[in-house]
Amino acid sequence: MTVGVRHDDLRRRNRAMVLAAVRRLGQLSRTEIAAATELSNSTISAISADLIAEGTLVEAKAPEGVLARRGRPQVALGLNPARASVAVVVLTLNQLWATLVAYDGAVTREETTRLPTLTMGRDALVGAVVDAIEKLASGGQPPARIVLAVQGITDAGGTRMLWSPITPHADIAFGPLLAARFDAPVTVQNDCNMIAVALKWRWPQRYRDDFFAILLSDGIGMGLMQKGQLFTGTHSSGGEFGHMIHRPGGALCRCGRLGCVEAYAGSYAVVRAAAGGGENDAPPADIPEAEIEALADRARAVDGPERAAFMRAGEAIGYGLGSLFALFDPAPVAVVGPGALAFDMLEQPIREAIAQTAGGQHSGAISFATEPDEMPLIREGSAMTALTALDEEISAPVAAASARREVA
Repeated sequence: MTVGVRHDDLRRRNRAMVLAAVRRLGQLSRTEIAAATELSNSTISAISADLIAEGTLVEAKAPEGVLARRGRPQVALGLNPARASVAVVVLTLNQLWATLVAYDGAVTREETTRLPTLTMGRDALVGAVVDAIEKLASGGQPPARIVLAVQGITDAGGTRMLWSPITPHADIAFGPLLAARFDAPVTVQNDCNMIAVALKWRWPQRYRDDFFAILLSDGIGMGLMQKGQLFTGTHSSGGEFGHMIHRPGGALCRCGRLGCVEAYAGSYAVVRAAAGGGENDAPPADIPEAEIEALADRARAVDGPERAAFMRAGEAIGYGLGSLFALFDPAPVAVVGPGALAFDMLEQPIREAIAQTAGGQHSGAISFATEPDEMPLIREGSAMTALTALDEEISAPVAAASARREVA
């Protein structure tokens, strides 16, 4: 029995390696899969035969120019889009995006809905998410998994939205509610964590083991990868960079506290400061991207209140990053969202502030890259979270069946 279980674990691991290779690299010949996984050709042949028989992989002619040893085109293997689908829902201030993604990663349907999230009732907010998923699944197979990415704090188990600036309602059990409605596993995640997952998939050379993804938008968020793993807290999603205190008792933040990094560097904070508003003025909501771009243009042109607002924002971000670098050591930073459009105004004060902290002693290792559009990253990270979890499930059935046969 022990030998059988060990063989079963090895087979499961090998199946997972094959699926991971095809998931990351796209259509591959069996020879290319063997090279990518370092498994033998015979092992790849056996596993691929099983996965094809199960409907997980499909055969297709390899791309032009890929030839077998005797000059015949090799047969490429790809993920079968009809194997399953997953639903991705992104809930942000006044907006809901819902996307249906096939097993091969192709988007098959999208729905976008404007919502008055700040004034909606709890049941109406949950109902809007349910309706969006039902629209995606209408007329087709139900999603095998669901990922909900939200602006705010989620629990460590990925089941609940604990708090969000987009709604007055706290501790909403989206996970259990959606799982009961759609009979599918549900993951509820912070949107910035999903950005970090997407960056690792898109650009593994830069974003691999350790990096920070900082979202500069109406709110300020962070996704953090450490040793190749997404960082989360023991009770919550963690990584609430925007709500680290920059100045105790300082400017009013959307969260209701005073002095947060976000209260100086969020889009609403920059607009508030540039307009000469008081630090305790109510934060304006839903700042259009065009307004931030216009503000940055004025800051570039004239040394006035607009430039001062960006300098103050960069300082807050820099001190926050310096504190993080003192804990985690410097690592590549992705600056994501509308704020990335004004990064040329932010970089100097960010670096000057970091240099004044313990984290600045390795300033040569600090590098920045910008990605102005956060939504494709949030959706891609959510989709990959769902699809890789599905891959793990698909890797298991044969292994479990083998173990049962061994016990018998």
